[in-house]
Amino acid sequence: MSVDRDLETKVRKTSEKISENMHIVANEPSLAFFRIQEHVRKVLPLIVDRRSEVVQLQQDLQGHCYDMEYAIGAIKSIEASEKSFQNIHELLKNAIFLKQQLKYEESRRAKKEPSNSSVYKRLSAHITLELPDLADISGVVRETTNRVENMMSHARNSSTSATTSANGTTELQRSHTTLH
Repeated sequence: MSVDRDLETKVRKTSEKISENMHIVANEPSLAFFRIQEHVRKVLPLIVDRRSEVVQLQQDLQGHCYDMEYAIGAIKSIEASEKSFQNIHELLKNAIFLKQQLKYEESRRAKKEPSNSSVYKRLSAHITLELPDLADISGVVRETTNRVENMMSHARNSSTSATTSANGTTELQRSHTTLH
């Protein structure tokens, strides 16, 4: 048997090449999966962080949208209340006009009749109210509140007197001029 050395060398080289190719083909998917795993391990935490930021921003944006809708509704309701304020303004003008007419009639009667007017009539004769423009309503409310408080404190001081009892406590007694 004669062995051909050249053939043997060619067979050996061919088998080594086939073996090497089989080794590469067998290990190539493992290397690819390793690279994919490495990439996922690096990128996935960043993606998760970005996703949580996007979800938080979406919730914040939705909250701001609700706030805007609420504000728009409030502004529309304020615009719709303008007619109500105009009606109130007109009713106050009418009330003041009627009050002035009553005051005029009372003053005419007072000239004709002797001075038998009640405390209420005397008090209401001194009350005057001028209706300012509604543009500065806070000043009007403040001024009216001060007037009412002054009148009430004046009425309290004139209709009650403080007396001290035997045990030293202060008691308020009604004046005889108040209505019972």
